[in-house]
Amino acid sequence: MYGWIWRVIPGGTGAKVVTVLLLAGLAGVVLWYVVFPKLEPHVPLDRVTVGR
Repeated sequence: MYGWIWRVIPGGTGAKVVTVLLLAGLAGVVLWYVVFPKLEPHVPLDRVTVGR
């Protein structure tokens, strides 16, 4: 998959590196601000139960 992305992106090596970094950053931003907030109510990360 990564090889396919590398071949599809136009430009030389420098342009490809910049484009890949921008795409990775965009994916991170979308995950951080859109996907994770929608999943947070469904994932019990802050509900701590202590058994005795």
